[in-house]
Amino acid sequence: MVGQRSRGRALTAERIIEVATRICDEEDIDVLTIRRLAADLGVGAMTLYSYFRGKEEILDGIADYVMGNFRLPTAEETSPEAVVRALALAFLEMMREHPSIVRLFSTRVSTGPRSMRGAFEAVIGRLREAGFADRDAVRVYGLIVQYSLGFASYQAPRPWGKADHPEAEELRRQRRHFYGALPREDFPHMVELAEEMTTLPSDEQFLFGLDCLIDGVLRHTGD
Repeated sequence: MVGQRSRGRALTAERIIEVATRICDEEDIDVLTIRRLAADLGVGAMTLYSYFRGKEEILDGIADYVMGNFRLPTAEETSPEAVVRALALAFLEMMREHPSIVRLFSTRVSTGPRSMRGAFEAVIGRLREAGFADRDAVRVYGLIVQYSLGFASYQAPRPWGKADHPEAEELRRQRRHFYGALPREDFPHMVELAEEMTTLPSDEQFLFGLDCLIDGVLRHTGD
């Protein structure tokens, strides 16, 4: 349990955010309350107010923590297409590892120094190193984040799309059966393409869309 893993360490703002992040990722943001967080940390609720003014400030801290720990891909390949691909995959990995960040991205603007260094400054710098200049680097950054965020939010409630999900194969079978059992007179295309329909939230689909995005980026930048 979260609380059992969290007790026995000195209380710090960093530790509070780590535990809050774990609660949000493993359960849901709505589950997070000051009382629940304090219980998992083994302290009184009022103690947390010595570090944060309330839940909203803690949520800002989670966003700053997760994005501040964004793992910038190593610069083994430096071509523009390789850099865009690696960054998009890294953002998707971050959002899958921390599903809470998908919702936080869509509900608040993070201005914390860690997040700005880790998931903004460093990423835009890598894009400029790859040859994207000025406005192009910023626009390509936006495309990467927006595409990864959109796909992560679409995939999250559709676990049959995740290759590493332990029940993915069985869930895909159920979805194929669902689409295939629809009334053919009303849904002829979905019935006929039942197998293909199950791939919409798949990593394969993400890579297909990423290829399309990269093709468009290369056509519209570098003039």
